[in-house]
Amino acid sequence: MCGIAGFLALSGAFAPVPAPARVLGAMADALAHRGPDDRGIHVNGPAGLAHRRLSIVDLSSAGHQPFASSDGSVVVSFNGEIFNYLELRRELEGRGHVFRSHSDTETIVEAYRASGPACVESFNGDFAYALWDSRARRLVLARDRMGVRPLYYAMAGGALVFASEVKAILEYPGMRAELDPVALDQTFTFWFPLAPRTPWKGILELPPGHQLVAEGGRVRVERYWSLAFPERSEARADSRSEGEIAEALEALLEDATRIRLRADVPVGAYLSGGFDSSATTALAKRVGAGRLRTFSVGFESAEFDESAYQREVVDALGTEHTALACRREHIGACFPEVVRHAERPMLRTAPAPLFLLAREVRASGFKVVVTGEGADEVFGGYDVFKEAKVRRFWARQPTSAWRPALLRRLYPYLAGVQAQSLEYLRAFFRTGLERAGDPLFSHLPRFELTRRARRFYSPELQASLAGYDAMEELRTALPAEFSRWHPLSQAQYLESAYLLPGYILAAQGDRVAMAHAVEGRFPFLDHRVVEFAARIPPRLKLKGLREKHILRRALGRHLPASIGERPKQPYRAPDSESFAQAPYVEELFSARAISEAGFFSAAAAAKLRAKCRASGPIGVGDNMAFVGILSTQLLHSQYVQGALSGRAERAAAALV
Repeated sequence: MCGIAGFLALSGAFAPVPAPARVLGAMADALAHRGPDDRGIHVNGPAGLAHRRLSIVDLSSAGHQPFASSDGSVVVSFNGEIFNYLELRRELEGRGHVFRSHSDTETIVEAYRASGPACVESFNGDFAYALWDSRARRLVLARDRMGVRPLYYAMAGGALVFASEVKAILEYPGMRAELDPVALDQTFTFWFPLAPRTPWKGILELPPGHQLVAEGGRVRVERYWSLAFPERSEARADSRSEGEIAEALEALLEDATRIRLRADVPVGAYLSGGFDSSATTALAKRVGAGRLRTFSVGFESAEFDESAYQREVVDALGTEHTALACRREHIGACFPEVVRHAERPMLRTAPAPLFLLAREVRASGFKVVVTGEGADEVFGGYDVFKEAKVRRFWARQPTSAWRPALLRRLYPYLAGVQAQSLEYLRAFFRTGLERAGDPLFSHLPRFELTRRARRFYSPELQASLAGYDAMEELRTALPAEFSRWHPLSQAQYLESAYLLPGYILAAQGDRVAMAHAVEGRFPFLDHRVVEFAARIPPRLKLKGLREKHILRRALGRHLPASIGERPKQPYRAPDSESFAQAPYVEELFSARAISEAGFFSAAAAAKLRAKCRASGPIGVGDNMAFVGILSTQLLHSQYVQGALSGRAERAAAALV
């Protein structure tokens, strides 16, 4: 795992960069947290590549990057892992290719020499790379299928500038940080901007499963992989038995886990106490060697804490375990750093405990952890899938008195929901009930709840968004075949293709882990697993209201019954209540700071802040609005203004 950066002059209008090595060095140093083990720079004609290395495979100097082919014509700067590099290496050696190292990086170089840019299709991994072919005068940027590893690019002075993180692009001469109002509105609707848009004006994200090819002064972005589901008739016609599917799935997941344990450093595992992370830990124990080290986070509030389940799995699997106790004030203290690393507004504090957990992992001497991320998206585990199924059932008889009563079964872990009257639940979940044909039907209540934060927008922001509809943009971006998929497949696509890379893998995954140079690996996101799961009939993923049925059938026997049958409890953390002892919040919510940033109404923000300070719980919508405003204000302060100012900066530093 590493950080990459660089540039390519595209035309005669290119303004030569004074001291290109110095610029590349500054870009690389902005990514030092991603790769503390080594630093490299390569300049060749119009191209410059920079690299920060986190050494995991081939710890020797032979793994130094940027890595060049034996004749020096092909150079790559690579972030991530190619998990099937041993198999590819044997195949390439059989075709006459000679290797000089044991690193997976060299596999990219030789695969490119054999197949050109199409080599990306042979890689099973989590990766983002920049490859310069000096003979063809071609730059190739590529990103993995599921969007595990980030890659951004921008145009500046006739040059294409790219990096693993926005902060490195901002080191290039002429670049400046400016938040994009449309991206902000998308975030306050979906939790993320729609790729390739990012929170930053003029800076784009290379979408998952895409590569960018720049040659001859032109740039083209191409899709090389996409998530697809069978049409409804095909799904119904699947003749495989449930047992056959479960057996094949288990074998595939074992292999996906096995190749993700390849490393020249110890590999640990995150253990939340839920089914997914427990199953991943069990698989790692089965296919790995030695005593497995596990890590978890616990909370003081029983509403969020899963420590008892974590301990049950630890005892059953016999792992060596480290548990981090996370208090509300810890979240408030580290949140500015979390936002700085995430480089995006966030509506929940959930990334903060994972930031602290990654710090604990690194302090324990580990650089790599496997996690259960992706199982819910790939196998139908989220409550939104069950919720949509109940709402569709209800929509067929909208006047029914008992059908909406099923909504109480969706959130047994939320005492607030259980305490609400049936009339309240009907009113909330009725959102879009009459629009069962809307492609966003499954997510309409969620989107409508999130976008209530619009009432906090400033008049200027509202004016700049006049006539714009984020949900309509999402509808037009969906694949042409989307309407022919089963409703569960449609909902899964919205989660897997959008929320997963846009928020889960970004804010809660790569950024908070790599802030401490820790690499997360995700067996459930092996593209072979994802493609296999897409072909499983929907009835075997969500059986009645039993989520991830086929996955539980495949792996449940390796876990205690209480864990194997445990209903989904989403990972959450305390939100607005985490900032009671964070003095920097007062400055960022001040009328002056709110007005200077210009995104929110100072009066409305002040009322929200007062509501959060008052005793007693506040609603989910207000919680999201508070965290969203706070994180946006932090980004403006850190990146646009340059730093947290005065008292807020001192207060934040004192809390960390």
